[in-house]
Amino acid sequence: MSVLPSLVTTAVLLTASGSLMAQSDAAYKLRHGDALMVSVWKDEALRMGVRVLPDGSITFPLAGRVSVVGLSTPEVEAKVAEKLKKYIPEPVVTVAITATDGNQVFVLGKVVRPGAVTLVSSETTVLQMLSQVGGLDRFADGNSIRVLRSSPQGNRVLPVRYDDLVKGNQLETNVVLMPGDTILVP
Repeated sequence: MSVLPSLVTTAVLLTASGSLMAQSDAAYKLRHGDALMVSVWKDEALRMGVRVLPDGSITFPLAGRVSVVGLSTPEVEAKVAEKLKKYIPEPVVTVAITATDGNQVFVLGKVVRPGAVTLVSSETTVLQMLSQVGGLDRFADGNSIRVLRSSPQGNRVLPVRYDDLVKGNQLETNVVLMPGDTILVP
């Protein structure tokens, strides 16, 4: 009888470790403008808030400039700890994300509340974002909305047919947004 609880415990642990590995594969990658709290255990002088600079780096005492864009927080912890080893034996570094300002989309034109909005999901669509800014004003041309997207391959203009979308048509124009996108509502 003691074998069964042991097997159940093993199965639960394997399931938990599998879901932890899946979570680490999808870990948030830092972007320009994100804010972090970096601290070293047992050293209050080495605890500070930093922002990811336009060049993709942060600056931290004793470690200097550290490139962090595209890295997860555990990867940044390891990089900072490696640089601190010259001064502190076996430093324990913690990095916490305090703001994801690098994940903004900009909404311009005839909407109720234009401006920068932080994406809270990697699956946010144009319709969802337009809802977050209060919707279109009454003079907006819903079928002429455009999403401007910059990428290493160049700039793209993606059409959005809002009036058709709300009628259940042209669903392919409900673009999934990416950080840095600009929505233009004429």
